[in-house]
Amino acid sequence: MKAGQGVWRRLARAIRGLTGVLALGAAGHAGAADPVATGTAVSAVHSAAQLASTPAARRGALFRVSRDGHTSYLFGTVHVGRPDFYPLPVEATRALLESRTLVLELDTRAQAPFERALARHGVYPAGQTVRQHLRADTLARLIPALRARGYEFENVSHLKPWLLANLLAGAELEKDGFKRSDGLEFFLLAQAQRQGSRVAELESAELQLGLFDSMSEQAAEDYLRETLADLEDGSSLRKSRQLLDAWFAGDAAAQDGAWREATQGDSVASAFTRRVLLGQRNPEMAAGIERIMRAGETSFVGVGLLHLLGDDGLPQLLAQRGYSVERVY
Repeated sequence: MKAGQGVWRRLARAIRGLTGVLALGAAGHAGAADPVATGTAVSAVHSAAQLASTPAARRGALFRVSRDGHTSYLFGTVHVGRPDFYPLPVEATRALLESRTLVLELDTRAQAPFERALARHGVYPAGQTVRQHLRADTLARLIPALRARGYEFENVSHLKPWLLANLLAGAELEKDGFKRSDGLEFFLLAQAQRQGSRVAELESAELQLGLFDSMSEQAAEDYLRETLADLEDGSSLRKSRQLLDAWFAGDAAAQDGAWREATQGDSVASAFTRRVLLGQRNPEMAAGIERIMRAGETSFVGVGLLHLLGDDGLPQLLAQRGYSVERVY
């Protein structure tokens, strides 16, 4: 693979998708400017007349949030997908059609801000490469792992270890048939465009990637080494599939199990997910959702599934703020 814009776009796709799979909490990006022109997800938009024929199979998790006569919906998303993820269940489709505002972590059509943040937080300064920041044995495992997944080391040696880890795990999911262009953000944005809904963001690319870049150099290398070990023994795909399969089945118990898998234990990845990707972001997301709800319009909030689970998930945080929260499924 030659270095250049094509490699950079692929890197952007991989890191955005993988951030979402690890915490189901960062937005993904397939590098397409127009969501209605990309992917199976986009072809599955609905009109009210199609609701009667929408399959009843449940996907993800859906909550209804209300207070003072205003209602919004929380929907747990995943940021990669397959054609059989669509159409969405009747309940989620109806909630989306009722909503005048679509709220996402990021508007994934905005490529330039993400690429700027990626260049700032994921790339070493000129003259430095990851060779200068990794132990020899880590480097010896990294180079063949990259090559096996379509990347030549010299083309990505300017990237930081946490970014290389996410790049590798994302490529593993892609090999298993999960694509960014079939992710939920593309579907939701296409539906919003079709029905003329406003799109609002809860976060910024600068915030999301800055959180990864907040790792110490030692923690970032350990994060990469954990990813390499997971790739070598097959557990990387198993962990991601556990979460994706739980989303696909709409199985609340399996989703809780995937949340525990992602957040418990003493690994760098689980601690980072628990304390940073969820622990730091969930309270700010809850405050943002409250600000949007005060405007009075019905909103459909699509955020990574893990943000809706656990004792400090968004449903619990909004309930603590005085909202009535009901799990639809």
